[in-house]
Amino acid sequence: MLPVSRSMQVWVGLVLGALLIATREYHFATLDLLPSASWSAFFLAGIFLSPIWVFPALFVAAALLDLWAVTWGGVSSFCISPAYALLIPAYGALWSAGRLYVAAYRPRWSNVAVLGAYLLVGAVVCDLLSSGGFYFLSGRFQHPALATFGARFVTYFPPYLESLLFYVGIAAGTHTAALVLSSSARRRAERQAK
Repeated sequence: MLPVSRSMQVWVGLVLGALLIATREYHFATLDLLPSASWSAFFLAGIFLSPIWVFPALFVAAALLDLWAVTWGGVSSFCISPAYALLIPAYGALWSAGRLYVAAYRPRWSNVAVLGAYLLVGAVVCDLLSSGGFYFLSGRFQHPALATFGARFVTYFPPYLESLLFYVGIAAGTHTAALVLSSSARRRAERQAK
C-alpha cells in the first residue's frame, strides 16, 4: 500500500465503493455514460488500501449488485453461470497487481511505465480468467474453441482496458497533484521557518 493516512484510506475506500456501485454494468441507467469502474476499484484498492479484508468486501459488493440486478433489476441472468466463481481470481489478479506495483513504486515520472506494466499484466490475467472462464466453462457457447476465444479477446479486451486506464489515470493524476501540492506546502513551511 502506498503511504496514505488511515483517514485518506477511508475516503479512497468510499470513493472506490461508490464508483463500483454507480458504474457496475447494467445497474444504474442514469450513469450509462461512465464506463464500469469494477476492474479499477480492485486495482486501486490494491494500491491504496492496506486492509486485506477490502478485497473480499469489494467482491461481495460486486456480487450483491449482480444478484440485485438479476433478481430485481430486470437484467438477464445470461452471465450468471458456474464460471462466475472465476471472478474471484480474476479480480484478485487486479488487486494483486496493485499490491505488487506498490513495491516498485517511486514518486517520479519514469514510474508511469512501471504502473502501465503492472496494470496491463493484471488486466490480461483478469480478462483471461473472467472472459475465458465464461467462454469455456459457462455452457453458453456451443463448441468453444481457442481460436474463437482469441478473436473475442481481441474484440472485447480493449474496451475493458480503456475503462481501467480511464479511472487509473484519474487516480494517478490526483495522486501526483496531491504529492506536488504537499511538497510545495512543505517547502513553503521550511522557508518560513528559516
